[in-house]
Amino acid sequence: MPTLRFIVLIAAAAGSNAAVREQELPFQPTAEQRAACEADYNKFCLGMIPGQGRIIACLSRQYDQLSESCKKLVDAAKK
Repeated sequence: MPTLRFIVLIAAAAGSNAAVREQELPFQPTAEQRAACEADYNKFCLGMIPGQGRIIACLSRQYDQLSESCKKLVDAAKK
């Protein structure tokens, strides 16, 4: 019985870790969303290293100059 209890505890811990990891994941745009911002990225953020929200932050700083389709992506990423 102790083995079964150990397995249940490990499974519960793994499940809670997966939920935490899911919450920590940054916004992940689809290929279609990335295409909507490609020109704006090339104009304002070229050379920016992706990760930890840097691209969205860069695009946000240029928000007034972004294409309408890219503004939608930036708005969605802020939610």
